Amino acid sequence: MQRKSSPVRHDYSTLVQPAARGNHPLPKHLTWFSVGLGFSLVLAAFAIVLRNEPPPESPPIASEPTISAPDTAPLSETQVSATDGALPVIEPAPLPPQYATLELRIKSGDTLDALFRRNSLSVGDLMTIASLDTAKEPLRMLRPGDELIVTHDNGRIMSMTRNLGIERALEVMRDADGAFVASLVERPVEIRQRIRHGVIETSLFESAIASGISERVIMNVAGIFAWDIDFVYDIRVGDEYLVMYEEKWQDGAKVADGEIVAAEFINRGESFKAIRYVSAEGRTDYFDAEGRSVRKAFLRAPVDFNRISSQFNPNRLHPVLNRVRPHRGVDYAAPIGTEIKAAGDGKIVFRGQQRGYGNVVILEHGGNISTLYAHLNNFRRGQRTGQRVRQGQVIGYLGKTGMVTGAHLHYEYRVNGVHRNPRTVKLPKADPIDPSQREDFERVSTPLLAELERYRSTQLAESTDEPSVRL
Repeated sequence: MQRKSSPVRHDYSTLVQPAARGNHPLPKHLTWFSVGLGFSLVLAAFAIVLRNEPPPESPPIASEPTISAPDTAPLSETQVSATDGALPVIEPAPLPPQYATLELRIKSGDTLDALFRRNSLSVGDLMTIASLDTAKEPLRMLRPGDELIVTHDNGRIMSMTRNLGIERALEVMRDADGAFVASLVERPVEIRQRIRHGVIETSLFESAIASGISERVIMNVAGIFAWDIDFVYDIRVGDEYLVMYEEKWQDGAKVADGEIVAAEFINRGESFKAIRYVSAEGRTDYFDAEGRSVRKAFLRAPVDFNRISSQFNPNRLHPVLNRVRPHRGVDYAAPIGTEIKAAGDGKIVFRGQQRGYGNVVILEHGGNISTLYAHLNNFRRGQRTGQRVRQGQVIGYLGKTGMVTGAHLHYEYRVNGVHRNPRTVKLPKADPIDPSQREDFERVSTPLLAELERYRSTQLAESTDEPSVRL
């Protein structure tokens, strides 16, 4: 049974009486005030414990001795803030400065000075960069189509890059002290091989596009077989080809086509094969399966032409003089400035003007053979009479100088001083594979020819497996 509490009676007499000696009891109203204050402090302390202290994993054992914590120094303001449950404040790292980037493409007639002024870039920085030993030559040898990548801060150059081909680049950086540092950087390239097959239905180029072959690759194929196949007049519907070639990859992307490794072209049922071989001296050439050079000692046509404007004809009516006058060469029409190449290895014996022929170059070759190139727009710089040139080397540029009605190259082929038709004359063969390198050539060529044959068999099998459609 719960006992009822008696009513409390308050005696205020002690407030007016002096305290007795000895014991000094508190007045009753102060006693209750102290109890209330103490209880409030206990509750406040308990709330602080609940907020900041995790509960003990197990209740303390009464029989265990109490171990007092050693005296410690008062907590600092930082330590106090760390003990109240707040996470430390981490300042974010400063972001790198952001600069504007420009891609500058060199056009005909451009100079770096003009490009920088046109794009409000510091010409003073350009002069400083161009004076660096590593940057002098790469920045001096600029051609139309070259690109520069520049980062700048309101025109102040921070970096500049110029690719020197696919595998090297010039990099110029501004260092922490504000000075420019130039370096040549190697850019690794991965070489991958690919095989493509095509059948001509309309034209060689449309077939190449349908087969996924670039214009550069198919032009190289035509160049390899140009001594045996006239790709203007000899190509027929149904002709087919296989080509194994290299691709250059960089940073996971294709950046360029490489060299032809091996190829086969079937023209009018006749197969022509070519395998690339690099000799011990480092010279690259193409040979058939027996080691014979696929090229002849002379090019059939020394220029990439649009059409033949006039054939070899001893009884031709001259278009300007309007009388019968033998045409002792072949005229190849093409745009002014098209490169003209040496038809074979030889020596320049004449370089100048000849009456109706305009600007002329004459080469002398072995075997009492000479070739003439007329109506040139201009000559290749740096060459002179008496200098030797190699087959395919540029010797001039197509034009319409002399007695002509339009731009073209007039090309003559002479044997012992007698004119022969350049398009039908039997051209001498180039030298075959050197006997000392025959074994190495077979080591290289055998697996390549086997791979071409395997690929051809796969293509034929896939074409025969296609379901027929009955109408």
